[in-house]
Amino acid sequence: METAGADTDGAAGERRLLINIAYRLLGSLAESEDAVQEAYARWYALPPNRREEIVSPGAWLTTVTGRICLDVLGSARARRERYVGAWLPDPLPDRAERGHGTDPADQMVLDESVTMAFLVVLESMTPAERVAFVLHDVFRYPFAEISGVLGRTPAACKQLAASARRRVHVARDPVGAAGRSETVRRVKEAWEAKDIAALVGLLDPAAVMTADGGGMVGTVLRPVEGGARIARYLVAIADTAPGLELLERSVNGAPGLVARYAGAVTTVASFEVADGRVTRIWAVRNPEKLRPWAG
Repeated sequence: METAGADTDGAAGERRLLINIAYRLLGSLAESEDAVQEAYARWYALPPNRREEIVSPGAWLTTVTGRICLDVLGSARARRERYVGAWLPDPLPDRAERGHGTDPADQMVLDESVTMAFLVVLESMTPAERVAFVLHDVFRYPFAEISGVLGRTPAACKQLAASARRRVHVARDPVGAAGRSETVRRVKEAWEAKDIAALVGLLDPAAVMTADGGGMVGTVLRPVEGGARIARYLVAIADTAPGLELLERSVNGAPGLVARYAGAVTTVASFEVADGRVTRIWAVRNPEKLRPWAG
């Protein structure tokens, strides 16, 4: 991704693209910001004459950011094994609610590649698969350039992306946005009414709910399996938090729910829907991951 030439002025304008790439690779806003900052630090550490030789600062920065993310992904597996309970990607608010600032969450392009269902599947890939797939299938980088990130041949990078693609194929959500919105709205109403029977009817019998509290707040440490068990759990939460406020919000570009208690956001929930029923719920409660939702 790096060739000779000159135009170093383009470097500063690449930050938004790099943040978007890094978030899809890492699933963490803080880690994405750190990776991009490190890439820029390496760029500005180059001698001026070296920077002038680089035709595309953006391509250079993408290569370096990709390599940094690859290293982070390699170490993240060990760190997430020590994480208390399940680890979920950081939930993203809609840009319209956050404005257009410089916070990483404000820089995100919200599309299918950042839905929680998609990001969770990315977590199942090897670091190399994830980098190859995200750079090629999401951002359309050619394998000849991706080989510079992974240190493998273009043919090997193509194989990695193909392997990753097979996992993603089964994760596509076939339900349109309107159908998801209606189902999530009905879940909200049943939850507010503490109507277990209605919730059971809206949840797939084999539904799974995964919660991420990071050991910082009380939550289930293992996934809750089965629509009936999830329904009882949701009602129990409402019983222990009188005054809990549920809001319909876009979460990672898809219909979701935000729970507020005593004026503070305590949970951000994402949903996967099939045939009018919820099949998966991802509930993020870790306060560190909810910072973009404050305000």
